[in-house]
Amino acid sequence: MNIQRGPMYPAGVSGTASRAPIMSRRLLRIGTYGALAVGDCLAIVTAFLIGNLVRFGTLFDPAGLISCVLMVPIYLGIVAQRQPYGARFFHDWRRTARDAATALATAILVAGLVAVYLHAAIPLSRSVVVIGGGIGMALLGANRWLLHRIAMRVLGGNPIAELLVIDDVPVVPPPGMPVLMAAAQGLEPRMDDPVALDRLGSAFAASERVVVACSPERREAWATVLKSANVQGEVVLGEMAALGMLRAARFADQPTAVVSLRPLGTVNRLVKRGFDTLVATLALAILWPVLLVTALLIRLDSPGPVLFRQPRMGRGNTLFSMLKFRSMRSDLCDARGDRSTARDDDRVTRVGRFIRATSIDELPQIFNVLRGEMSIVGPRPHALGSLAGDKLFWNVDRQYWLRHAIKPGITGLAQIHGFRGATLIEEDLANRLRSDIAYMQGWTIWRDLHILVATLRVLTHRNAF
Repeated sequence: MNIQRGPMYPAGVSGTASRAPIMSRRLLRIGTYGALAVGDCLAIVTAFLIGNLVRFGTLFDPAGLISCVLMVPIYLGIVAQRQPYGARFFHDWRRTARDAATALATAILVAGLVAVYLHAAIPLSRSVVVIGGGIGMALLGANRWLLHRIAMRVLGGNPIAELLVIDDVPVVPPPGMPVLMAAAQGLEPRMDDPVALDRLGSAFAASERVVVACSPERREAWATVLKSANVQGEVVLGEMAALGMLRAARFADQPTAVVSLRPLGTVNRLVKRGFDTLVATLALAILWPVLLVTALLIRLDSPGPVLFRQPRMGRGNTLFSMLKFRSMRSDLCDARGDRSTARDDDRVTRVGRFIRATSIDELPQIFNVLRGEMSIVGPRPHALGSLAGDKLFWNVDRQYWLRHAIKPGITGLAQIHGFRGATLIEEDLANRLRSDIAYMQGWTIWRDLHILVATLRVLTHRNAF
């Protein structure tokens, strides 16, 4: 990519990024990871069945079959620690093949130790293990070689869904690079405007790597946006700047500063989504009578809709409608959240006071989780007009936007620490922000489970009103 004097809109470059091909590229890449895992399992099973055939003259001798049953799960457990099903496969498939072979050798050693420990209760054949192990390593390498050739041909040599944002600088992008012309699309890196951030979030939604070329005075603003956008964000630099750079990289022939990385990798995102879907489905199956009775009581208690929909900021700074049971009079509902709820708030209905105190009003967010807008656990999404003291949240601390790099949650680390309710002073927000960032930096599925269990102890809280 050459940054030079020249036309602002190079010939053949669209002012809007094509989102469908980017999404297809991501799905193809994830599909390749799945094919790799399945291919590895088939390679190991095939190798040990061949070992059976060579040693015993039959494919289905118990020694080989037991070897398969032992080796596959042990292999997957070991190889997962080396992250072989990730972007590294596309850049260096040989290294991932060596990792796979090492993992299989380790799995064979572990299985042998297990057999010795159980005093040969597991009838392993050393001949089958040696033959199957050697053939398995060869097949694992062949699996990666073949899938790498197919994937690179299908993906056109680039497995990452990329987007180049050009903001008021003359740039000639590489051929075939999706380009977004910020000025032509009216896109601005404004941290004080949720609507502008929502437009940027929507523009970046299908991308994994976003590279921004802009003037030096706008780099810091773009860096802040990218840090909250759930992408690997990079800013094209002619010189270094104080952007909170994570590492240096290159885009075409220009150096870039990597200012953000996705908080969760592909596998972790799939694990978290599976956890969310499972928990939300089980919760809906168990709690539907509570939902039904609550809806009926709300209708009987005061006129108006059962559900209250409020715009909140979600992952990647995109807006979504968060669902709650309506707990206030319909004519006094605060769509922007400009006024925090007080302990004896006259807007709250009789039923509303009870469902707020018991957190029942939050249950409709199960549907937000099933729709993919929220997680079970994550930073709580805030109303756009929320104040800490007399300042909007994002004016208190610029790190506020970092919490939008992952999906918001029904509950979170801040909630189980007791940081909920009105934010009367700036310190109330600071406490929540520290918890949210700590959660993002130390995410594990076990932590999500711990937070979910701990939430049951704080469903009723002195600040829930």
